[in-house]
Amino acid sequence: MEKLTFYALSAPEKLDRIGAYLSERLIRDVSRHRYGYVCIAMEALDQLLMACHCQSINLFVESFLKMVAKLLESEKPNLQILGTNSFVKFANIEEDTPSYHRSYDFFVSRFSEMCHSSHDDLDIRTKIRMSGIKGLQGVVRKTVNDELQANIWDPQHMDKIVPSLLFNLQNVEETESRSPSPLQATEKEKESPTELAERCLRELLGRAAYGNIKNAIKPVLIHLDNHSLWEPKIFATCCFRIIMYSIQPQHSHLVIQQLLGHLDANSKSAATVRAGIVEVLSEAAVIAASGSVGPTVLEVFNTLLRQLRLSIDYALTGSYDCAAGVSTKIIKEHEERMFQEAVIKTIGSFASTLPTYQQSEVMVFIMNKVPLPSSQHSIEDGKAGENRNRLTQIMLLKSLLQVSVGFQCSNMLTALPSAFLDRLLSAALMEDAEIRLFVLEILISFIDRHGNRQKFSTISTISDISVLKLKVDKCSRQDTVFMKKHGQQLYRHIYLICKEESNVQAHYEALFSLLMLISIELANEEVVVDLIRLVLAVQEIAQINEDNLTAYNRCALFALGAAYLNLISQLTTVPTFCQHIHEVIQMREKEAPYLLPEAVFVEKPTLSKSLDRLGPEVFFWQSKISEVLGGSGYNSDRLSTPYIPQLTDEDRLSKRKSIGETISLQVEVESRNSPEREQRAPAEEITYETLKKAIVDSVAVEEQERERRRQVVEKFQKAPFEEIAAHCGARATLLQSKLNQIFEITIRPPPSPSGTITAAYGQPQNHSIPVYEMKFPDLCVY
Repeated sequence: MEKLTFYALSAPEKLDRIGAYLSERLIRDVSRHRYGYVCIAMEALDQLLMACHCQSINLFVESFLKMVAKLLESEKPNLQILGTNSFVKFANIEEDTPSYHRSYDFFVSRFSEMCHSSHDDLDIRTKIRMSGIKGLQGVVRKTVNDELQANIWDPQHMDKIVPSLLFNLQNVEETESRSPSPLQATEKEKESPTELAERCLRELLGRAAYGNIKNAIKPVLIHLDNHSLWEPKIFATCCFRIIMYSIQPQHSHLVIQQLLGHLDANSKSAATVRAGIVEVLSEAAVIAASGSVGPTVLEVFNTLLRQLRLSIDYALTGSYDCAAGVSTKIIKEHEERMFQEAVIKTIGSFASTLPTYQQSEVMVFIMNKVPLPSSQHSIEDGKAGENRNRLTQIMLLKSLLQVSVGFQCSNMLTALPSAFLDRLLSAALMEDAEIRLFVLEILISFIDRHGNRQKFSTISTISDISVLKLKVDKCSRQDTVFMKKHGQQLYRHIYLICKEESNVQAHYEALFSLLMLISIELANEEVVVDLIRLVLAVQEIAQINEDNLTAYNRCALFALGAAYLNLISQLTTVPTFCQHIHEVIQMREKEAPYLLPEAVFVEKPTLSKSLDRLGPEVFFWQSKISEVLGGSGYNSDRLSTPYIPQLTDEDRLSKRKSIGETISLQVEVESRNSPEREQRAPAEEITYETLKKAIVDSVAVEEQERERRRQVVEKFQKAPFEEIAAHCGARATLLQSKLNQIFEITIRPPPSPSGTITAAYGQPQNHSIPVYEMKFPDLCVY
């Protein structure tokens, strides 16, 4: 061997003839079953290959590969293993010169076939499979970095390599599940085809460039489909965990896109299959973190929401096709529900990987998909349509809640754009109790930025707020601006939700949490005053009971007010305010315990039917509260003004339409002085002080304007017809008198024969005043 190696190195041009001779001998010995000579020939070829790196090695390699192919074609396992080992040694050699005509198609096919070996002897089967995996690894190493070699990333090769590796991964999963304990694994078992296959798969994916990811992932999806491996989802999740950790991070979104496309392609598959794909998506998104969504953010969520909507349709119709039977409806409904929960969880996983501004965009996108009465195109009629709308609303709001849970933003103005907040709050006026609860939960998760929500999960009147260990920060300027802009809208919806008869304990707990979180996160003195007014107005709802609420609803509202005022009084640290609240709570404990949360919000609440005969001492009085807080610097005028919600067109969304709410009849005719009698006021000089005054007074002016509008609407809602007719008649008389004055001015007597007109003063005038020069009162000018 030494002499042969020396001769080959001395005369490299003879290498191809040496290779041809050894190849010929090996083929003859294989056919004559002289396996000792076969081993000697292969050993000689291996040593020559390792020693010689001259330019003329290409022809020698051709002879070598022909011999390896001959061994792999043999039915003898030992020869197959021998050929594979030689090929692996060859694969590790870096060649100086490229080869343009070398083909590895046979080796890919043969090694893949060996990976699927089904030999009767377990040990031999394992050895053959491991040789197959090593061979594939050798082919990949030899070709993956050389552009002049055969392109291993072509679908024809990937469709053989990837399933072969997955088959061995899957096979070992089964043997592992049967093994009694991992501690009993011997050294021999550690060198298993599974570990080797996993290592090879990781190496393959790690070398994949941007354009090759699709060809590498597609065979994985097909393999999982063909072997029904989505349903247990353990193996599928394991595969994609390997994939996501192996590929380069910047390519993560390509895998996600492949999975989303596969989910769309399987939109009519069984719910368990789709649920498996979605679970894998969720896992992959968490691993890929910020790189999971890629450039098309909304497209990812659009696909998931489309699948959610399809699933709702399947659950309602009971079949994936209109022509299919309805016999398996119950099973499908249950499976579809599982799928829907999986999609919602995945939406949350994806959203948690996004930066804050993109999370905000996603929430707006989801909210715009919610069918609401205000967006008529998305609401369907009929019984089936109502069911579909309701389920869609619930599922989308669940998705929104899932996104909002992981949402953290210091600036509420940017977090909750006006259009988004309007749609979200309009859903709070729906008749469906479950939808209202979701809206409250979403609002709570937005506002709770310091994790205080759990501390208000139960409603109670605790005597010392310090035991809650609340995290409180000073209200920022952005939060103040947010409450100035949207505060009245929030209060109004809280007030209207309190009036709902279908509220249960969960609603009151959510309302309590929302009120407390606004008080902690977004409140300055003005907001605290408004919240106290709001809670006192809620107490009045229960006290007067115009909406005919049940005894439970009324007691719950009384208890809610007591719990909130108890905590807010301790937060304001005004001793006289705390004392008044404490006195009323003590009085309720003695006289009416059913007005306190400890008696109402329990499994078997204590209620009373004699709520209309309660004494004044068990109520919180606005006059008393405004007096004690006014002495501590709070706005006593504002505190003493009862809270009245502003009526807007939004009430139509709640399907409680009334004349006064939908058509504002504001027929007000104001008599004004005619322009000639007006004296123009001098232009006011604009200074810093006037601007400051305008900003401060704007809130009070808005309140007065709202009060005036409310009075007009209330008058037309509640006043008797005769009174409204008389009021309008008086206005009509005033209008008629003005018109008469105009007619007197415009109509003149005919001209006299002398061509002059005698005026009232007896002096002659040459002509009458033209109409276009006349001065009309403002009322008659359009």
